[in-house]
Order: sequence, then C-alpha cells, then structure tokens
Amino acid sequence: MKILSVEQIRKADAFTIRYEPIASIDLMERASRSFVNWFSENINTGKFKVKIFCGLGDNGGDGLAIARMLQPLGYDLEIFVVKYSEKTSENFRINQKRLEKQLTINYIQNEELILDFDKNDKIIDALIGSGLSRSIDGLLKSVIELINRSEANVMAVDIPSGLFADKANQLNDTIIKATNTVSFQLPKVAFMLPQNEEFVGDWHLIDIGLHADFIENAETTYYFSTLIEVNKLIKPRQKFSHKGTFGHALLIAGSHGMMGAAVLAARACMRSGVGKLTVHSVKSGLQIMQTLLPEAMYWEAWNYKSVDFIATKFHADEFRNRYQAVGVGPGIGVNGNIKTSLEKLCEICQELSIPMVLDADAINNFSTEKGQLGMKKIPENSILTPHPKEFKNLIGKFWDNDYEKLKLLREFSINNKLIICLKGANTAVALPDGTIHFNSSGNAGMSTAGSGDVLTGIITALLAQGYTPQESAILGVYQHGVAGDRAAEKYGMTSMIASDIVENIKF
Repeated sequence: MKILSVEQIRKADAFTIRYEPIASIDLMERASRSFVNWFSENINTGKFKVKIFCGLGDNGGDGLAIARMLQPLGYDLEIFVVKYSEKTSENFRINQKRLEKQLTINYIQNEELILDFDKNDKIIDALIGSGLSRSIDGLLKSVIELINRSEANVMAVDIPSGLFADKANQLNDTIIKATNTVSFQLPKVAFMLPQNEEFVGDWHLIDIGLHADFIENAETTYYFSTLIEVNKLIKPRQKFSHKGTFGHALLIAGSHGMMGAAVLAARACMRSGVGKLTVHSVKSGLQIMQTLLPEAMYWEAWNYKSVDFIATKFHADEFRNRYQAVGVGPGIGVNGNIKTSLEKLCEICQELSIPMVLDADAINNFSTEKGQLGMKKIPENSILTPHPKEFKNLIGKFWDNDYEKLKLLREFSINNKLIICLKGANTAVALPDGTIHFNSSGNAGMSTAGSGDVLTGIITALLAQGYTPQESAILGVYQHGVAGDRAAEKYGMTSMIASDIVENIKF
C-alpha cells in the first residue's frame, strides 16, 4: 500500500472529481458516510453524548456531514463550530446549510469559553485536516487544550488536528490527542513514527473511493506492507521438493553465556522453512544446541584465545557450493578478533554471492571507529537489522526527530547499497532503491529479549530458500510480527517471551 504526501492526496481528490466524475461535495459526502459506517460499527448508541468539533475548512465540512448522518442513527449529538477565522470553504458552507435544517450548531467565537466534558463523551475531532501548514494558535489552540484535558475518547477525522502529515511538529505544538484516528483511503507517514503515538492513537483506514488509476501511477518513497500484498510473496511448496530444494543456511551466533540468542535464531530459522541449518558457535554451546534443536547441525568454532567467543579464520572452500545464506550476529560479542573474522566472512560471501543477514553484535562490531573502515566489505544487498540505538551507533550520529531519522535511514541504505530493517513498531525496511516499507504486523509484547534474534533466523531461512534480499526483508519482518501477534493473543503482551514468537511462526 502506498503512502502519499498531502499534496498527492489533494491531487488524487482533484483527479477523482474530474475523471470519475464526481462533484467535490459528493466526494465529501462519500468520505463522511464511510466515517459514519466505521463509527456506528465500533461505537454503539448509549447514555453518552457525541460532541463534534468542526473547523471552517473541508475537515469541518466532514464533521458537519458526519453529524447529519449520525443523528438519524440515534446518537445524542452536540455540534460545535470554532470560528477562528472569517473564511470558510465552499463545502463547509454547503454542509452548514444542510445541517442547520436538522440540528442546532453551537458557535465558539472567543477564548472565554466553557466546555463541559464527561468522561463517557465521545468526541469527534474535525477541526483541521491534513492541509495544515503552520502550528495551531489562538482560539483553536484553546479548544484543543480543553479537549485534551478531558477524559473522553477522541476520534480524529482523517488526521488529529494540529499534526503535520509529512513533517515534524515543534515540541510545544498543540495537537489533538486522539484515541482513534480514522484516515481516508491511505495512511500518513506521521502515523508510522514513535514521536506521534500519543496523538494518533490506534489508526484505521476507510475507503472513500479515490480513483485507483491515480494511486497506481503515483510515485512515492513510502509504502505500508499489508497482509494481502505480503502474502503474494510466499512461494508454494511443490510435491516433489526435498530438503535440498529449500537451501542450507549457516547461522553464526552465540558465545559463552549467550547461547540463548543462538538457540532462538536457529529455532526460528528451522520454523521458517529452511531445508538444512548449520549453527557455527563456540565449543561450550555444542551440547546446548544439539539438545534443544537436534534438527540443526553444529560447526564448532576454533578460537584465537578462548572458547568464550567466536573468532574463526574462515576459508572460501568451507562455503563454496554448501551454503545458500549466512546469518551472523546474535550473541557473538564485540572485539577486534571477531571484527577481523567478520570482515573475512563478508569477503567470502561477496566472492561467492552468498546473501547475508547481519544483526546485533555483527552490527556492533562494525559500529566502532575501526569497524567503520571494514563496513565497506559488507556485500551489497546484505540485510542489517538494527534497533534504533544500534543504528545510531552504526551511522555515528543522532537525529532530532523521527523524520530526520527516516532521512538518515534512506541515505544510509542508498549510499551503502544495503537493506536496513530498523526495528520497532512499524519496523521500517529501507531498500537501496530509496523506498521505505513500513510493517503493519506486530505488537508491544515483542519488546522482549531475544525477539530480534528470532527475526534474524526468519530472514536467514527465507534467503536460503531463494527469496530475494528485498523479499526476505519485507516478508521476514511481516511474518515475525504476525507470529508475535499470535503469541500475544495466546499469552498477552505483558507475558509473552521470544520463544513464544518462535512457536507461533506459521507460513
């Protein structure tokens, strides 16, 4: 699913009006009806008031149309129009006249206002839509502050008032804190970013019938990975396939005291359909791995000085015609000897065209000052799976806001020709072609030790089975989240652990 800019959505509206064709006011009517359908499906009538706050533009026009459509359904309504300007849109005026025949409209004209809220109220925010160009002040600011101080549930029409869709707000900006945001047709970039969580709440998409031709032909940097699209990537298994059909993966993970990371990644790899798996780890991990995962083979590392970490002198002959993918990093530790081994490993994978996944300590080894010099040895289209702190250390700088973070992520992926899965809610998968694909699956219960190791195993398995690096990253991140959602449904978000994610992997 594409994520379009505010300007592109405005053009999509105009294109729809021209080529459907449909009048602008009728397109607004369709959008408002879609909101009302969502509202009535999710909010039953009861002993509470629905208070609708409208601005003077088209978002306010939506609010007035919504009020007109909700009233026959039995909701107890109060409508407020905030007169912060003398200017109104044409669609607002049309809906104003339509509603005045049906309900009383209350006008808020100065800041000496008294608004009485009950915690059971349902508030609909239709003050300012996605066309906002500057921070909110004056009368609108006062109204939003009063709404935010109420204990009522707030539902934003298209986007919370005061929130920019395509750029960062200032820290002191006044923004509606919505419980739910009901967005028209496509999501906004703002919905994907942690800094906007308290304003957006849970967001939902409703189809308002924007012209499919415009959306299909629109160019964009941002995408949202949905169930329908991601499932198209999954390859069906043929009747006469065998374990060799699905590849042999090498997983380099674990160290003394960190074998759990290796076990989680290995089990996730096997659960994700790889034909064969060899785990390369320290001598002390042999019994642990063979006991907990007898399906995996074990390649015991020989070490420079200690059995506590992996620092192996890799040779190309050990990899040639043997492995179809290599995953490296979970629990291996950070030191100079390991970095040297990683550089050699990258050179071999580059020479033999073996796709790679680098996670955790593999990334951390390349984040040191000396490691930065060796990072150029990472093969193109390798997949890196950092969390935000690891990414910050990798690029050697921090960001002022999440929009700047996306800019840095995109530049890093393009400049280094690497695929970066920046982990978090709506994990952002940045591709070297400059696109960023936000993930739609997963939940806060996955914020638990070992969850990232599971992701490494899943992506490694997909690479070994012949999925492209781009497909492996997007599909792997999505399936990781789906497994987490199944685990949360079974155990609850607070109680789930990384092993629960592994047990709920299901392709």
